[in-house]
Amino acid sequence: MSVTATARITAVADGRGSTALPVLESDGPLAPRRTRSPDPGRARVTVVGAMSAPLGGDRLAVEVRAEDGARLTVDTAAATVALPGAGDAGHASYAVRLCVGEGAELRWLPEQLVSARGSALDLTTRADLAPTARLVLREEQVLGRHGEPTGRLSTRLTVRRAGRPLLDQQLAYGPGAPGGWDGAAVLGGHRAVGQLLLVDPAYADGLPAARLLGPTAALTPLAGPAVLVTALAADARLLRAVLDEALEDLLKDREPLRTG
Repeated sequence: MSVTATARITAVADGRGSTALPVLESDGPLAPRRTRSPDPGRARVTVVGAMSAPLGGDRLAVEVRAEDGARLTVDTAAATVALPGAGDAGHASYAVRLCVGEGAELRWLPEQLVSARGSALDLTTRADLAPTARLVLREEQVLGRHGEPTGRLSTRLTVRRAGRPLLDQQLAYGPGAPGGWDGAAVLGGHRAVGQLLLVDPAYADGLPAARLLGPTAALTPLAGPAVLVTALAADARLLRAVLDEALEDLLKDREPLRTG
């Protein structure tokens, strides 16, 4: 049986220099839990998978709101594994909706999404940002578990700032994807792909120059102001190392990022 469920998280500034969590709820397999943050001014929520999901036919969503002035980190307890459903269950969908208010900061830092053999998943992430909002977003996909081919995975990331488009990109991998997705011009034999997006009003004073970050990673400045890092790697561990290094470099002259 397929599952339809939504997890909701809302963070608000409490007026005392900290962030409160008035909404922390779920009606399905994704359970948001308040977890310890080393920064007393920042709230942290970890999304825990209460059952195997997404399976074929599942319709899952996570909605996160960081209201004006709030500071929030959302991560996950483990990798998300897309699995085939029983019989002809069809594709699954996983929708992430992020909303960041004036002067607020959201760090969306989930663990990897693994596309297991035989699975079919549509992942959509939409972020709506106020003009003075700050966003740190990391997405990582691993195409197939160890020693197996990937399932079908399509992803779309849409970001709007002050009501205007900042980034809109769509990718597809695996059976049924447009030809060439695993060729030299796209993955080149790699099975881990990820990106890191930083949107920060401070970049209005100047954006980093476009540059390569090794043989399979690149930094691209975006109008917005924002920076996008894209990377390929042989496995999840190497991919995370590339993205972590890029994030540390981008923030070295700013407030230190603590993933907790």
